[in-house]
Amino acid sequence: GRLNADNARFLLLAVLIVLYMLCGAAVFSAIELPTEREAKERWEERLENFTRRHNLSRAELRHFLREYEEASVAGIRVDDIRPRWDFTGAFYFVGTVVSTIGFGMTTPATVGGKIFLIFYGLIGCAGTILFFNLFLERLITVIAYVMKSCHERQLRRKGVLPHDGRRGSGSSEVDSLAGWKPSVYYVMLILCVASLIISCCASAMYTPIEGWSYFDSLYFCFVAFSTIGFGDLVSSQNIRYESQGLYRFGNFVFILMGVCCIYSLFNVISIVIKQSINWILKKLACKCCHRCQRRLFHSRRNVVMPGNVRSRRNISIETDAVNESDTDGRRLSGEMISMKDFLASNKVSLAIMQKQLSETANGYPRQMSSNSKQNGFSGGVGALAIMNNRLAETSVDR
Repeated sequence: GRLNADNARFLLLAVLIVLYMLCGAAVFSAIELPTEREAKERWEERLENFTRRHNLSRAELRHFLREYEEASVAGIRVDDIRPRWDFTGAFYFVGTVVSTIGFGMTTPATVGGKIFLIFYGLIGCAGTILFFNLFLERLITVIAYVMKSCHERQLRRKGVLPHDGRRGSGSSEVDSLAGWKPSVYYVMLILCVASLIISCCASAMYTPIEGWSYFDSLYFCFVAFSTIGFGDLVSSQNIRYESQGLYRFGNFVFILMGVCCIYSLFNVISIVIKQSINWILKKLACKCCHRCQRRLFHSRRNVVMPGNVRSRRNISIETDAVNESDTDGRRLSGEMISMKDFLASNKVSLAIMQKQLSETANGYPRQMSSNSKQNGFSGGVGALAIMNNRLAETSVDR
């Protein structure tokens, strides 16, 4: 039942993620590998020319370069940069730790610092994730309130909802608005727009101050806001800036707002992905059911002993133990059947049809409990649980 559906959803998602990673690896390898080879060839040529010009051995030069790499890990650069472990630099570092960005340009070098980082990051990352979840809950609440107000205004303009808020001819609409929630797709669109606006504004700040191109600034915003944190571009690393205090404050605000919005967007997209997986599983189940029905139909048409087919079937309340031996025998002989035999052979189909008509008339499929079971979005952990409580899950059938 439910456990099998969850397992099927988990396996399908795992397969899709692996395929997605394989495709991404193929694309990045095709794009970046030629550039890497060219850079390596240019470096080998420069290294050879340098050793020949200064009469140095390749082994000595490589040993010196390895020492510089170790110094670079400790924060030493050719150009002058600000101290990485002063108070402002350390505050920037702990911000990248608790937000799980982890640029990598600053890392603890001492044993004490590494041990402290383990315990500090354990508590800090957990607290920050809790903050992001609470931020997401309040953000969805605000979005739902605004969208519900806009929806009520539209109903009032159409005259369906009374302007004074009293129950009148539109009492059914008022009842439906009591549990109204926005669609997950509208929330995803709003979060996309908000993330794009924040990224564009932050890029407009980074481009003149850091000296990056606007595209590189947008690239840094996505890498930082999504907490990927490659570390190839890192803001606020120079010794001095114009309006240094104001710039560092703006950098902190933009990163905080960007991480919150992108984190919320990722959770909403994960719900859409889950809906897509449910849709795929539903289509696969329908195809499997049709194949099984066709196989059963062909086996029933070509059967010689109808009793064998009946003995293999598991009789339940829905099937109600249809006796098909006489009817199937007459079908095989080509004789006409009576109305009594016809009704007996189609007893299961009639019972299912009556059940569907009864449910449609009584409105049972409209209940929230059945919808939650069909969609598979009940419950959840962390941000998904918040989204499930705040959003009305859009049906896959729409």
